[in-house]
Amino acid sequence: MTENIIIRFEHVKKQYDDDEPVLKNINFEIEQGKFYTLLGPSGCGKTTILRLIAGFTEANEGTITLDGKVVNDLPANKRKVNTVFQDYALFPHMNVYENIAFGLRIKKINNKTIKEKVEMVLKMVRLSGYENRDISEMSGGQRQRVAIARALVNEPEVLLLDEPLSALDLKLRTDMQYELRELQRRLGITFVFVTHDQEEALAMSDEIFVMKDGEIVQSGTPVDVYDEPINRYVADFIGESNIVKGHMIEDYLVSIVGHSLECVDAGMKPHEKVEVVLRPEDLGLTTVEKGKITIKVNTQLFRGVHYEIIGHDRENNEWMVHSTKKATVGSEVGLYFEPEDIHVMRFGESEQEFDARLESYEEE
Repeated sequence: MTENIIIRFEHVKKQYDDDEPVLKNINFEIEQGKFYTLLGPSGCGKTTILRLIAGFTEANEGTITLDGKVVNDLPANKRKVNTVFQDYALFPHMNVYENIAFGLRIKKINNKTIKEKVEMVLKMVRLSGYENRDISEMSGGQRQRVAIARALVNEPEVLLLDEPLSALDLKLRTDMQYELRELQRRLGITFVFVTHDQEEALAMSDEIFVMKDGEIVQSGTPVDVYDEPINRYVADFIGESNIVKGHMIEDYLVSIVGHSLECVDAGMKPHEKVEVVLRPEDLGLTTVEKGKITIKVNTQLFRGVHYEIIGHDRENNEWMVHSTKKATVGSEVGLYFEPEDIHVMRFGESEQEFDARLESYEEE
């Protein structure tokens, strides 16, 4: 076992009664001191993984290892893990100090040590001086920090966060993303964060596990998952995408919309049917003569930092373009992009097959 692996799931399954499995054969490793995000829509199983790590529920099959020890049967209060819930679960009748100190009092730690620890974590979350404030008098962002402080005061090896930003307004949510990421880096402990917000996952994570229907579809760094989606689901879920059908002519040459285009993908069969992803921000507007693909502009919206242009090609594929240049609705324009902007996806390829193929042609 790698020394810095703190959590490992091996063939973990979870099912309630006769319902469909919530988790199907989950396998992953989490390294110490990194920020991980479980990303997916409601009902995909991400919160169940968090509950399995915390010990709030038990797996039907498989092995869960925490810090090198199998913990399937270990009670939640014996695990060096703490959870920050979506609703924070703070005690409204206690002030900030007593909320944070609660877990330490349960452990019968002396008052002097409790005071030292509470003051330390309040400083960490920038709430020094708020010790006597009632929870009802705190803003949403401040309450979230209290919940984090209450978890950190127990000195967990892993901090689990179950959509803790979902109740905040957009600006505060963005501010708290920066604060959480900076806090994790300063503390150096492992964060496992659950969200359905793709932008949040991309902004905060060292690694992302993209989930669907009880399975991890793809994992990797935010850049890997964004630039190299394994299938249409991931490409659609992570950011805006233009996805069109095509076929491989040969290695590094793909055909879409009747055009043969150079690409950086290989390892597929000649004439194999594929799907091609081009991100809106990778498309440039040019003349029809200079463009690799021609579209007719249907709509155009100004989004502040760019224009969002929607058009259709001759095969009626819809294209979205993010450009600082304006277009004219009803006109034809050319789209220009580089070979490395094209990402080719095989139908039904697993993450293991995708990684193996990527390694094989990168070594050539």
